[in-house]
Amino acid sequence: MTTSQTLPTAPALTQPAVWLRDNCPCVECRDPRNGQKLFNITDLPADLAVTEVRGTTVTFSDGHVSLFDPAFLSAREAPDDRSEDAKRLWATTEVPEHDWARFLADPEHRADCLDAVLTTGFTLLRGVPVTPGAVLDVAAGFGFVRETNYGKLFDVRVEATPTNLAFTGLAITPHTDNPYRDPVPTVQLLHCLSNAVDGGESGLVDGFHAAALLRTEDADAFAVLTRTPVTFRYADAGAELVTSRPMIGLDPTGRIREVRFNNRSMQALRLPPKETAAFYAAYRRFAEILTRPELMVTFRLGPGDCVVFDNTRLLHARTGFADTGDRHLQGCYADLDAIASGRRVLRGQLAATHLRELFAGPGTADYLGEDVTQAQHMLQAAALAESDDASPQLVVAALLHDVGHFTGPLTGADLMGGTDNRHSHVAADWLARWFGPAVTEPIRLHVAAKRYLCAVDPAYADLLSPASTYTLGVQGGPMSAEEVAAFEAEPYAADAVRLRRWDDGAKDASRSVPGFDHYESTLALLARSGGRARG
Repeated sequence: MTTSQTLPTAPALTQPAVWLRDNCPCVECRDPRNGQKLFNITDLPADLAVTEVRGTTVTFSDGHVSLFDPAFLSAREAPDDRSEDAKRLWATTEVPEHDWARFLADPEHRADCLDAVLTTGFTLLRGVPVTPGAVLDVAAGFGFVRETNYGKLFDVRVEATPTNLAFTGLAITPHTDNPYRDPVPTVQLLHCLSNAVDGGESGLVDGFHAAALLRTEDADAFAVLTRTPVTFRYADAGAELVTSRPMIGLDPTGRIREVRFNNRSMQALRLPPKETAAFYAAYRRFAEILTRPELMVTFRLGPGDCVVFDNTRLLHARTGFADTGDRHLQGCYADLDAIASGRRVLRGQLAATHLRELFAGPGTADYLGEDVTQAQHMLQAAALAESDDASPQLVVAALLHDVGHFTGPLTGADLMGGTDNRHSHVAADWLARWFGPAVTEPIRLHVAAKRYLCAVDPAYADLLSPASTYTLGVQGGPMSAEEVAAFEAEPYAADAVRLRRWDDGAKDASRSVPGFDHYESTLALLARSGGRARG
């Protein structure tokens, strides 16, 4: 293997050739419409090797050439969004409350609600209509109803011949619902239709936090509960459900991913006596932690309230009440993957909407004395990028490269007044809430690219408009030799130079280009999970 340049920011280039080739992003390897692979692993030569590396361009022994995004090569494995690392663990917490009418009408409010379920583990929706079946409408707002042997929905109220203790007035200790299912329902909804009883308060415990406490306080007990299969069973006239899983489920890296705890449906263990004793000691230890009063958040459901919670993480409980009282809840199940999917899609849509408002508002202002507005300039730059067959990420970078003129503390007017507003850095940092480096870093470098081109191409300066010539001086003038070398080492330097060329050509008041609508779906798609923070 010959390496003419190995980027220090791209450790993945040290991966085996088969990994690099399997992840090639080119249109020969992936369908550009959906990103799915067009080949199988058996289609690759068994003796595949890398023959050359130039920056992030890799040539293979079968003649194939792959051009990788530096951000892809330097990315680390994202944490499993179902594991403890992706959650906000709590000993006690304020009840996150949301309003059903706002949930339906306000995408920002809906996003906050979905976030609460995904990170804190639950939300309490107020103002749900007090009508039978309304819980199904709520579930549809979060994803899809998971139908079980209980039907699409089930009633929680006192029954004369209960098949489950939930259908009595007895107190119910913290537990997982349906632990005898594989997979267990990951989301549970309980909607209150009436609650005219003394008692019957609802309680929630963060099982992930309790399991983490067990790991800290008694590592041996934690290990026992993560490796010992426990059989859970439920049977009635129409169903017999049985599964065996550890009480504390881990992902392959050892992070807490699931808790199944239900003494009512747990079956007898069949282990050697010594292992049985160790299990019961660990089981008791975990149960003692789960029932610590300071770990439970308690609230009372009133008519119209609907609690939505992660059933693989939170354990729910109920205080006792008189069997003769009127307490009626309706419940159903859903799945976390639909909530996570909905949140990602909503995240992208909100980003696109916010950017649309910028183009329609501040973007209509004068662009540094040029004959176009800020928005017209950026739309022209994006159109030039598209006509030059740029990647979707680079087209979006061209579209958004100057938002720093109106999203930071200083504006374009400050720049024209002689103060560098560092709009390239402001824009990159501001956009990082939604987009990854393939969008933000060419933007961060596009002013530096002007200074670079002025240093390495004497004819370039003659192409600049008067306003751009003036701002060049404010921004530091042509680069020094040391600055040129540092710029050329940047992973996104070539993209920034391309962006700079489109930037310089995007100042023609007579040019007709597509409007913001043309890019909205691309913005929404790229903004779903590319940033470093939720927005």
